Amino acid sequence: MEENFRDSIGTITEEGKRAWIYPKKPKGRFYDYRKYVSYGLLLFLFASPFIKINGNQFLLFNVLERRFNIFGFPFWPQDFHLVVVSMIIGVIFVALFTVAYGRIFCGWMCPQTIFMEMVFRRIEYWIDGDRGAQMRLDKAPWNGKKIWKRSLKWSVFFIISFLIANVFLAYLIGSDRLIQYVTDGPMAHLGTMVPLLIFTAVFYFVFAWFREQVCIIACPYGRLQGVLLDDKSIVVAYDHRRGEGESGRKKFRKNEDRDALGHGDCIDCFQCVNVCPTGIDIRNGTQLECVNCTACIDECDHIMDSINLPRGLIRYASEDEINQKEKFKFTARMKGYTGVLTILIGILIGMLFLRNELEANILRLPGQLYERKADNVISNVYTYKLVNKTSKDINNVNFKLLSHKGTIKMVANDSFKVEAEQLAEGTLFIEINNSALTGDKDELKIGVYSNGELIETTKTKFLAPRSYN
Repeated sequence: MEENFRDSIGTITEEGKRAWIYPKKPKGRFYDYRKYVSYGLLLFLFASPFIKINGNQFLLFNVLERRFNIFGFPFWPQDFHLVVVSMIIGVIFVALFTVAYGRIFCGWMCPQTIFMEMVFRRIEYWIDGDRGAQMRLDKAPWNGKKIWKRSLKWSVFFIISFLIANVFLAYLIGSDRLIQYVTDGPMAHLGTMVPLLIFTAVFYFVFAWFREQVCIIACPYGRLQGVLLDDKSIVVAYDHRRGEGESGRKKFRKNEDRDALGHGDCIDCFQCVNVCPTGIDIRNGTQLECVNCTACIDECDHIMDSINLPRGLIRYASEDEINQKEKFKFTARMKGYTGVLTILIGILIGMLFLRNELEANILRLPGQLYERKADNVISNVYTYKLVNKTSKDINNVNFKLLSHKGTIKMVANDSFKVEAEQLAEGTLFIEINNSALTGDKDELKIGVYSNGELIETTKTKFLAPRSYN
């Protein structure tokens, strides 16, 4: 088999120009399954910013104000270690699925694929028609019909891109603020409207023109799969043993005994190529352009049904299954990934349960030394910051020394309120008799109380004169 197809990208001509892809409209059982999954994920994507749990947005990623909500639980910059662990879990999860099931994420769950194939491409089929109609329309002169179809399609594409940009904005600034901006009108918030139009233009460019080039050129996952896949990974594969036979492929002829002639079941109809959204020939083997969308499986099964041959010439299978008839096995590498993934998920769950609802930090005021007072009392000045991570106010908050006998004096009120999902900060003095100290830098343990109940503890250093024995 010639391997020159691996030396170039199928969407680029020999002259270096863009080779536009006109995929045939897919249909079949896998395509139906993908529609269910895709529209379920789209519903989740569009609904999540507008769902509230205990007053918190279900998903919020406000990077500018450093506020994050995940599944209704508020997170702060102090919880960044949880985000790091979650990202590591996500990477290992994707790696495990790639090792075991190939590029299944790209074909079934990737937002780029879902929007392209289940939204924009279906609109294109509705307006321009199927593969043949699209090719004829592109070659046709700019008459009234072509201008009308192009204007309609591009307008619908822009409107959908604008809606997508608004949904992503809701994830960034919050759905309540987005609705307020819409109510106020665009002229009242030009600082937000301009970036929104820029992101709309980016989405429009990606889905109206760049398209499959995102998967082939921009996305690194295609390259990553080349490192992770092996002969035991399940991918969308062409059964070359069955398809080629001893004498290779051959066009179908009625009443011909293909087995006697040594030809395989592949009738060289090119329908698997025509239906591919990235324009590859799956019969050449696993390629980085393949996103495992299963369109070729459905189309090949349809062709096999029409000529009374068994389905599965193109199917989910591993190279070992095709070449050596070996069934899928959970390899040592997969077990290793699974073990690490299980441990990290356990660690994350433990961190979530141990996560404090109130984050307390008490630090000495920079540049300030201790102060001597009457009766051998030493005083230090501190700043405190309390972060309320819950959706409820914490009332009647005050501090008490737990490790030493002394007093805490607030600059303002002795007790105060930390509002829901807000930061409270201020200044306080800690006074301790020098006889109760053991050195020049004692560690203090301070309790944070609400309505007389201990809700958090924190530690800080207390500076005192160095004692000489």
